[in-house]
Amino acid sequence: MDTEQTRRPTLDTVARAVGVSRATVSNAYNRPNQLSATLRTRILEVADRLGYLGPDPVARSLATRKSAAVAFMLRSGLSSAFSDPALTIMLDALAATVDGRDHALVLLPGDESGGPRPDSVARAQADVIVAYSLPDSAPALTAVRQRRLPMVVVDQPAMGGTARVELDDFGGTQAAGRYLTELGHRDFGVISLTLRPDGRSGPAEPERRTGSPFRVTRERMSGYFDALTAVGIAPETVPVWESASSDREHGRTAARWLLQQSPRPTALLCMSDELALGALQAARDAGLSVPADVSVVGFDDTPPAGVADPPLTTVRQPLVEKGRLAGELALTLLDGGRPSRPVRLDVELVVRASSAAPIR
Repeated sequence: MDTEQTRRPTLDTVARAVGVSRATVSNAYNRPNQLSATLRTRILEVADRLGYLGPDPVARSLATRKSAAVAFMLRSGLSSAFSDPALTIMLDALAATVDGRDHALVLLPGDESGGPRPDSVARAQADVIVAYSLPDSAPALTAVRQRRLPMVVVDQPAMGGTARVELDDFGGTQAAGRYLTELGHRDFGVISLTLRPDGRSGPAEPERRTGSPFRVTRERMSGYFDALTAVGIAPETVPVWESASSDREHGRTAARWLLQQSPRPTALLCMSDELALGALQAARDAGLSVPADVSVVGFDDTPPAGVADPPLTTVRQPLVEKGRLAGELALTLLDGGRPSRPVRLDVELVVRASSAAPIR
């Protein structure tokens, strides 16, 4: 028989069982501060006994025209994105912040365009967007503007009218470069994040080194070259390999090429820890000792950096704080708040055993 007892329980079912209004049951889930703790507990206990799982999120989004979800836009696909420890640590902190307020997190992976497809953004059931490390011209950004969704930018691109969390990328690489020049290094190689709009890997021509579509790459490159210029090293004389992806195999490939240049670099400046860890392997492949033959520095200070062989000198960024702040900014925008001024987080040079003075 199709009775109320055999049908799926609803908000009205619980209201009748408790003897309160439908609105009171709704408040137990959506506005708990409107009820006494005793009444809310009784409503939830009756709902549990009846098998009522709470308000239907689809029905709620139809009624309010809001999903209360946060969409996270990635530059690359999920497999490559989640091989990056820096991203996974930051994203875990962001997800914990958003989930702590009962909001969903929707992942929008990227493709060869340097971000999600615009049609994916157009269809996403989300009320706020978090853009992570996208190129300045990513088509997905146009789709966000067309939907007039509020947006939080993490790292890049620098856009007006958005909330933003970024690092002192210039200051971090400048400190690393200055540290190595003070040790006496004068022959350098740089393993860069991609400088090309097409995202390919390879040696970087001098005229393209300041024109990357990625703010982070521009800032980190400028920081390294500022430190080298201060001791008379012309940037155009420094060999640079740009990597399409921030992973160890790309770092290994880059370092193999750099270590074949003449004069051979005594120090490799890397724009991520994963690239630097690949460089350590390339040095071993070439029969070189780190740091006796070549010093290596990274950027991020992810857990693998501290347990590498040898432990990696790197620039530490506050990954957990960055993710937490991005999540809090997204929640503020969900609540109708306006974008604040960009938040710039400090970084710190962490000196370990992968760097030393060059042996003359």
